[in-house]
Amino acid sequence: MRRALIIDDEPLARMVVKEYLQNFSEIELIQECNDGFEGLKAIQQHQPDLIFLDVQMPKINGFEMLELVEQPPAVIFTTAFDEYAIKAFEAHAIDYLLKPFSKDRFNKAMEKYLATAPEKHTPKQTEELLETAASQSPAQHERIVVKTGTKVKIIPVSDVVYLQADDDYVSVFTHEGSYLKNKTMNFFEQTLDARQFVRVHRSYIIAIQQITRIDPYEKDAHLAILKSGAKIPVSKTGYVKLKQVLGI
Repeated sequence: MRRALIIDDEPLARMVVKEYLQNFSEIELIQECNDGFEGLKAIQQHQPDLIFLDVQMPKINGFEMLELVEQPPAVIFTTAFDEYAIKAFEAHAIDYLLKPFSKDRFNKAMEKYLATAPEKHTPKQTEELLETAASQSPAQHERIVVKTGTKVKIIPVSDVVYLQADDDYVSVFTHEGSYLKNKTMNFFEQTLDARQFVRVHRSYIIAIQQITRIDPYEKDAHLAILKSGAKIPVSKTGYVKLKQVLGI
C-alpha cells in the first residue's frame, strides 16, 4: 500500500482528486492539506510516498514548500497554468495535471506513477525540478523561504545583506540575523537578480546596495565593506564582476 497526500488550497480540486483516487485500491489517502504550511507539516509527520501538489497557493507556493522538505516524496502536480514551470514538470516530475483535468488524464498519471518503483524516485529528481522551476518562477526571484525550527520564514530578497557558503547549505544574512537554506551558491547566483547581487568570491554573494566601499587586501584581492560592518573577501574574478556592475 502506497500512501498519498493532497495539498491544494481549492476544496473542489481536492474533492476531484479524492474521488478519482477511489479507483486505486493500492493508494491510501492519509490527509488533505489546505496550504503549503499544512502540507509541509503533514509530509514530515506521515512521510508519504506520493503527493498531489498545487503550485499556486497562498503564503508559500508548491515549489517553495518542496524546497523545505528534506526527503521529498514523488510528486504529481495539479495546476491551473504556470507556463513557466512546464519544462520542470516534463523533465523531473512524475507527471503534471493541468486543471481542469479529466478522469482519464488522472488515470494515466497514476498508471505512470504506479509503474515506477517507489525507490526509483530520488530527492535528486526533486532538487533538479526545483532548480529548473526556480530559474523561471517570478516568486523564487523575489523571496527566499527558510525553515527556523518548526517555523517557516519568508525573506524578501530586498532584506538580504549577503549570502555565504556553509558546507552543504547557504547562510542567508539579513539585518535580523542569519538563516540556513539547503541550496547551493550556484543556485542563488543563477536565480538572484544579477543587477542587485554579485558573487564576489566562491563563498560569498553580496547585495550591491549594501556596499559602502571596496578596500585593497593582499595581492589581487579586495575587501567589500558593507553597511552592517561586515567585511567580505572579494577575489580577483569577483572584483572584475563588481566593477562591471558598478560601472567603474
